[in-house]
Amino acid sequence: QVNLVESGGGLVQAGASLRLSCAASERTHRTGTMAWFRRAPGKEREFLAAFAWNNGATEYSYSAGGRITISGDDAENTVWLQINSLTPEDTAVYFCAAGQFGLGRGAYLYNYWGQGIQVTVSS
Repeated sequence: QVNLVESGGGLVQAGASLRLSCAASERTHRTGTMAWFRRAPGKEREFLAAFAWNNGATEYSYSAGGRITISGDDAENTVWLQINSLTPEDTAVYFCAAGQFGLGRGAYLYNYWGQGIQVTVSS
């Protein structure tokens, strides 16, 4: 079983930046791609970004607008999500996910999910 543990969330003020981390219990083919999603109150789950370990390739949501950066730390089996210029609309539960089917925006591509971490942005 692959375990994903998110950290770095909390309450932040609008305009600030935040970096979330996701530590994976293993680096195998099962976690070849790691991604971040979020679910805002009353909304559906939304893809944000994905990262492939084999070549460092990334994919972002169409609405990322350059505010989001995903990166990986090979030595720590950790993927980071940097979000800049936070607004109250970024308030959501953020989920880390891992899969073996390559980069993509669909949640169905990811077999393993973290429990999620709350990010609340105050105005």
